Amino acid sequence: MKTMKTLLAAGVAAASMTMIAAPAVAEVSASAGVASSYLWRGYDLGSGTPAVYGDINYSAAGFTTGVWVSSGDTAAGTEYDLYADYTVDLGGVSVSAGVINYVYATGAGYLGAGNDTDFGDHTDAYLGLGLGPVAFTAYKQIAGGTEEYTYYTLSYDIGKFSFLLGTHESIANGATLANGKIADGESESHLNVTYSYNDNLSFTVSQFVDGQENVDAYAGSGDDDMKFVVSYDMPISM
Repeated sequence: MKTMKTLLAAGVAAASMTMIAAPAVAEVSASAGVASSYLWRGYDLGSGTPAVYGDINYSAAGFTTGVWVSSGDTAAGTEYDLYADYTVDLGGVSVSAGVINYVYATGAGYLGAGNDTDFGDHTDAYLGLGLGPVAFTAYKQIAGGTEEYTYYTLSYDIGKFSFLLGTHESIANGATLANGKIADGESESHLNVTYSYNDNLSFTVSQFVDGQENVDAYAGSGDDDMKFVVSYDMPISM
């Protein structure tokens, strides 16, 4: 599923900006979409219910900022995300850095019972590297939550297919490291395979392949069933 949270960093990290001596061209773009479920980083946050979403963003000279809005998921409620990204090409390698702020206008959010998730409360920073069809992105939670949380993706695009391996790692506050590594049972990985029928319609199969029975930073444990999501995205003329 091409949700903004996957598309934002994995896709933007793989993009490149041509460095030429010309005036920056500013652009405002928007899109809207619907998906059969809210698939995010391998988790089915919508518990199988459809999700409606849209975004609007401003870009110029490698800098992009905007807002992504969703009908939300069953646990956290309706949602909007604010994001900013800067991407530059360095000798054929695309380097991208940015932040994503998650805001849950209604519902419990993800900061624990009794805590509202307002602007600035729940934020990830990320750094991405892309070379041709291959991209690597590392996310770090810098605000919110009860865990020290990181997430890594390695993606590869070929023709109409894209493959993404994502790994979650988390340490509850006060936990210790074993031999400089995350303690056993505190990481998990998933694999997404997406087929883009055209620029609008895509099909994604997602499966956890390691550690799903152990730690879930954002969803209930034990959700190791294969997930199949259909999504339809369309640009909106400005």
